[in-house]
Amino acid sequence: MGYKNLSQCIKSLEARGELIRVDIELDPNQEIPAIQRRLYRSKAPAVLFTKVKGCNFPVVANLFGTQRRIHFIFRDTLEDIKRLFETKANGIGQLLRNPKMLFKLTSLLSHIYPKKVSKGPILDRKIKLSDLPQIKSWPLDGGAFITLPIVYSESPLKPGFSKSNMGMYRIQISGGKYQKDQEAGLHYQIHRGIGIHHQEALALNKPLKVNVFVGGPPALTLAAIMPLPHGVPEILFACLLAGHRIKMIHLDSMLPIPAEADFCIVGEVDRKILPEGPFGDHLGYYSLVHTFPVLKVKYVYARKDAIWPFTSVGRPPQEDTEFGKIIHELTAPLVPELVSGIKAVHAVDKAGVHPLLLAIGSERYVPYEEREPREIITQAMALLGQGQLSLAKYLFICAHEDNPSLDINDVQAFFIHVLERIDLSKDLHFITSTNTDTLDYTGGEFNKGSKLVLAAAGRKKRKLARDIPQSLKLPRGFSDPRVVFNGVLCIKAPPCKDYSACSDPNIINLCNKMEEIGEQLNGFPLIILVDDSEFCARNLSNFLWVTFTRSDPSKDIYAIGEIKNCKHWGARHAILIDARLKPHIPPVLEEDPKIKEKVESLAAPGQPLHGLY
Repeated sequence: MGYKNLSQCIKSLEARGELIRVDIELDPNQEIPAIQRRLYRSKAPAVLFTKVKGCNFPVVANLFGTQRRIHFIFRDTLEDIKRLFETKANGIGQLLRNPKMLFKLTSLLSHIYPKKVSKGPILDRKIKLSDLPQIKSWPLDGGAFITLPIVYSESPLKPGFSKSNMGMYRIQISGGKYQKDQEAGLHYQIHRGIGIHHQEALALNKPLKVNVFVGGPPALTLAAIMPLPHGVPEILFACLLAGHRIKMIHLDSMLPIPAEADFCIVGEVDRKILPEGPFGDHLGYYSLVHTFPVLKVKYVYARKDAIWPFTSVGRPPQEDTEFGKIIHELTAPLVPELVSGIKAVHAVDKAGVHPLLLAIGSERYVPYEEREPREIITQAMALLGQGQLSLAKYLFICAHEDNPSLDINDVQAFFIHVLERIDLSKDLHFITSTNTDTLDYTGGEFNKGSKLVLAAAGRKKRKLARDIPQSLKLPRGFSDPRVVFNGVLCIKAPPCKDYSACSDPNIINLCNKMEEIGEQLNGFPLIILVDDSEFCARNLSNFLWVTFTRSDPSKDIYAIGEIKNCKHWGARHAILIDARLKPHIPPVLEEDPKIKEKVESLAAPGQPLHGLY
């Protein structure tokens, strides 16, 4: 059976050598988060910090830092859940032909509903928000944040587990204009389930009850970030993942609380909003100050032996990358059910997840003719209407029939496959003035921007180049062209000081100059303008991060040989993406030099963290 609480999990990991204790006092203001990021990069064990400056609670970091550790934590149930998803994808017939599997899954499903209880360790004591570890991850963060919160709400119209939502929405517990110990910021992004509950409460002119759990059974944490279909309660999935009925305390007029949680903030959300942020986020930049709902805090509970789990986010990969990997592992069998004909999808973590989505579809509309993008366009539009996939900014899609062995997780091979086949004159499909990820500022407006579908099907249309044409002469200000990989060229451009969407005269001049040797550039269908071409071309990770987190399709794409056919736009030779940092893009995350020096000195020979990172 799975762990009933966090302490059980920590003791088990420690016995296995997957967790160590650090007993020196460390500051939750940037020091501990900086250490956590290094622990993750080094694939180190989880670490329990027993002495946290200004706080009586120990802090555990890097708990989910490797796939090996995640598989160990959920070793009793992961395989059965994968079989359950496979059964959903393959049909009930497979299950009926395997009585042993049927028995195991029936046993698993018997734990699906939480168990109502009247008491538990979480009610041991009441504390204040200011008693919690005040973890601040980056220098410009607006205060302390909870980074692994499990935010629970229920439909005001139909209360109960069946209409509940459990998501991971960051909570700001200090700073800003919040009343100390009485208010916290609840940052829920666009397209999140709690928004439906909040809307219902506002329509009833009632506050929405919200509980924030921290710690407890590890299954709660993973369930909170699972992209489950609308209407499937995450708390039920948590019970499946835990392998037992999670005990939930029911008190008069309050939402249920996990009996074994380490902490619980009980509160309400109404119409009040306050500025929240800034916050160093998972795209690698700060999300700026915006107004978000205020959680009015009624109680804060903590068990006697409470331990505070946390993570630090930043430019990927980070610890939350591992969540993405396990989600993909579990849900991959369900992808073909998502959209008919879709074989695989990959939200690219190194590009920040939502900025770049890859997909392999099927091209079956006219099998008697030469293949070209038709059905995959339909599939692309359907994908952009599915849950959080709808937040994708760039969607590259190709046809399975052109290369059945293509691995969607081999990002470079996927790009090469698409770039060899795409017809830039007709296979670019823009969606403008639409919703985008809350954390993506490239569109110039909060929650707004554009999308681009790049579709490729059929025979190869070009041979991708590796060598830069000798005839390439760049105008003044542009320099240092470098090949990222076959078919992709990046060029250093002047810094962007006065942004002009899709009409920068210097870039237009560059495109005109390059069009003069257009045929010689056919081997480079994708050209990227960057602030530092050496950095962009240094590795695939840099290319993905720079290109797709710093550009908006409708505002930052130019053509080498522009084509306009009625309302359709395309290019004869290449598309050029302006991926420079722009005035409206928030600052890149950088550590405080003094913090960096201190945490790196702690890992020197003879120092307490030597050998960990």
